[in-house]
Amino acid sequence: MSRALTTRVPDRATTLRYGRVVIIGGGCYGSWYAQQLSRAIDRGALEVNEIVAVDRDASCTLAGELREGAYGTAPVRLEVGTWTDFLAGWLGGGSAVVKHDMLVPSPLMPHLCLDWLMARAHARWPARNMRVVPLPATPPTPWERTAPDGRHYVSFATWMCPVNCIEPAKCPHTKGPRDWSMPPALGAFVGQHPALCGSVIFHCVHRTYGVGMIDAVEITEADHRVAQWGANGPCQVLVGTVSHCHGALGVLAID
Repeated sequence: MSRALTTRVPDRATTLRYGRVVIIGGGCYGSWYAQQLSRAIDRGALEVNEIVAVDRDASCTLAGELREGAYGTAPVRLEVGTWTDFLAGWLGGGSAVVKHDMLVPSPLMPHLCLDWLMARAHARWPARNMRVVPLPATPPTPWERTAPDGRHYVSFATWMCPVNCIEPAKCPHTKGPRDWSMPPALGAFVGQHPALCGSVIFHCVHRTYGVGMIDAVEITEADHRVAQWGANGPCQVLVGTVSHCHGALGVLAID
């Protein structure tokens, strides 16, 4: 159903400004993110050149909402294709191209940033072997699981979190301070395991109207760091896509 939008003059001191915002998936999560971003635009909290939702299903939820005018005048469009193909073309342009772009991950997406870095490494060193190997130890989080493909999933929560939680300073579940954060915890983890030459941690931060984003330039810059480590010989790099509370991890091994 379409919704009426009201317009007000943005507060230029607080308005976020991005080039392209890429949403992974056009289903229930992706369409909700697009709705929230359109509200942020309408209320002066966000300015963006375009919002691109990527889904291989041309009849996904977001496609139907686009036809119904659910996003008003917000520059939302659907890119029909695979996530892997889209990221290869988009991020492959380099840091200068994506400098002002953002990635909105889905709670249920595979570890796409790790897959992209591995593909880049394959292209850079076609004669070398790249693979995902198990973490050197169990991460020190209250909840953790290893997937059959060697990737590892971690969380500071042992309870079910609502998908729209913005991870505030006071945890909505415990009612106490959120005295944990995944990026520094993983930094300490890497420091305890010399087999890891380093880490690239993509922190999904809630920016506006409940939508978490990763700076695209951080992903492209991570590729440069992997290239530097790999140029010195075999290496193992911890790759994580995380929020404060949850994360997907994998060790990229380059022989």
